[in-house]
Amino acid sequence: MAIRHGNKTYMQILLDPHRAALLMELAEQKSLRPTALVREMVYKVLKQELPSSTYNEAVAKDEAAWRESVRKRVEGRMKPKENVET
Repeated sequence: MAIRHGNKTYMQILLDPHRAALLMELAEQKSLRPTALVREMVYKVLKQELPSSTYNEAVAKDEAAWRESVRKRVEGRMKPKENVET
């Protein structure tokens, strides 16, 4: 089941123990958290399996959503300062 977590979607997977150990070893070799490695792998497969226009459109939308999130965060931090100054 996918659950919203802010602008992201939280998904949980169950891996068989020996292949999970392989994943953890590979992640350690790459100095990544296992979840970060899985995310990279998923994005790589999506890029390979989908038309480039579809994938690139999704990447552009994700990047725009991230910029909007950062903008709102910065604006939220600026408001208390503005109220103190006035």
